[in-house]
Amino acid sequence: MLGLLTLDFRKLFAWQLDPKRFGPRDFEKTKAAGITVFHTAVGYNSGDIHAASLADIEGWNRLITARPEYFVRVEKTADVIAAKASGKIGILIGQQNSSHFRTIFDVDAFYQMGQRVSQLTYYHNRLGGGSTDAHDTGLTAYGGEVVARMNQLGMAVDVSHCGDRTTLDAINASKHPVLVTHSNCRVLVPGSARCKTDDAIRRMAAKGGVMGITMIRFFVGASGAVTMENFLDHVDHVAKVAGVEHVGLGSDRDLDGFDPKADLDGVNYSKKVFDLTQGLLRRNYSRADIELILGKNFERALRQIWSS
Repeated sequence: MLGLLTLDFRKLFAWQLDPKRFGPRDFEKTKAAGITVFHTAVGYNSGDIHAASLADIEGWNRLITARPEYFVRVEKTADVIAAKASGKIGILIGQQNSSHFRTIFDVDAFYQMGQRVSQLTYYHNRLGGGSTDAHDTGLTAYGGEVVARMNQLGMAVDVSHCGDRTTLDAINASKHPVLVTHSNCRVLVPGSARCKTDDAIRRMAAKGGVMGITMIRFFVGASGAVTMENFLDHVDHVAKVAGVEHVGLGSDRDLDGFDPKADLDGVNYSKKVFDLTQGLLRRNYSRADIELILGKNFERALRQIWSS
């Protein structure tokens, strides 16, 4: 529920400006990764955030519309099934900061453009607090209004970067499952405010939500070698604390890996889903549970949120 085609943004912007530049070789490389749907959200946190978010979504829509032989825009769960059946790449449009919702009317406007997921905060904003804020005052009144409107429309609430209090407030405020699209377990990385507490994980699960585990090194392990085994420890922990029905993949990486400081040791990022599957088999997860972790959990939650 968070994964990028590429973190080479110069390449991405070139594809979006001139979709013909995304060709058969790019498609085959992407398909070979074994991923049906990419939730490609990024976070805009300075300057004109509304304009930047607008341009980002317009860019994705331009690429998807111009290359229907390669892409499906995922707006409802039937689109996930269609992408899988057709062998195309599903693109789920989201944002990692909801500051582009200047008013409640913007929630409607971006929904009409195809946005189906929105992370409430990256850093502190009008809606609430971020995980790195010195003091998180929780979900604001305006944040509550935005959550309510997202619920009404069928846009998923994401709290991955939210501070602890804002995370719990959003879960309590939402009538639908709340997602943690990309985070990890604080009990395993105690120094990281970006990782979620066991209390938050349990409350998320009680509401029907799902937590996607990231493959970003400093959220997976605190020091030394950090490998797929450490990543699997986070999967195990969420499954133990909340149930296997509430854990998924939110790698927050692209298909290449680009930063040794952030990448896991020994992981081929173009084949990370296959490495993950092998790891789950080593840890004796059943076929049914592996299917849940690889996508069916998020699909179920989105069906509840989107009511389709």
